[in-house]
Amino acid sequence: MKRAITILSALAVVGVLAVPVWAQVKELPTQTTTISGTIETIDKNKRAMNIKTADGKFVAVNVPDSVRRFPEFKVGDKIKATYNNAVIVRLKPAGEAAVDTAETSSTAMQSSGSAAMVRRMTASITDIDKSASAITFVGPNGWKYSRRVVDPTVFDQVKVGDRVDITWNTDLTVALE
Repeated sequence: MKRAITILSALAVVGVLAVPVWAQVKELPTQTTTISGTIETIDKNKRAMNIKTADGKFVAVNVPDSVRRFPEFKVGDKIKATYNNAVIVRLKPAGEAAVDTAETSSTAMQSSGSAAMVRRMTASITDIDKSASAITFVGPNGWKYSRRVVDPTVFDQVKVGDRVDITWNTDLTVALE
């Protein structure tokens, strides 16, 4: 019985200490964009193409190196590209060292390919626009990023000048239809 009380007490202490840490990490909703259409132009050297969607809009797509059959793509091909963007933000404690890393992976199949990147960086909050429900960050090498904030309570937890660690998971899949 004494052992059980000791274990429960230890778990309670760990739980109480962990709650403030959980409050500092915010996972933003994943944004998914899918583009379907016809390849209108291709720049093989830059691995870029313009896709004309069903509603007549043109969308520029940079094709990752993992799409190995990209040289076989041609104007007029039907294509589908899906881009997922998941972001996790953590308020950075004072004095903690900055981070700036990127890891990539890729897969290739018969007529499609995908690339994924996990980017971790330290950025500073440079603007908070409550009326637009958005926060703007500036990171290494002048990198700038604005993101819509769904949870308005976030604005009460941060201020301009705060440093945050951003983990940005992105993946792009390109497939001929």
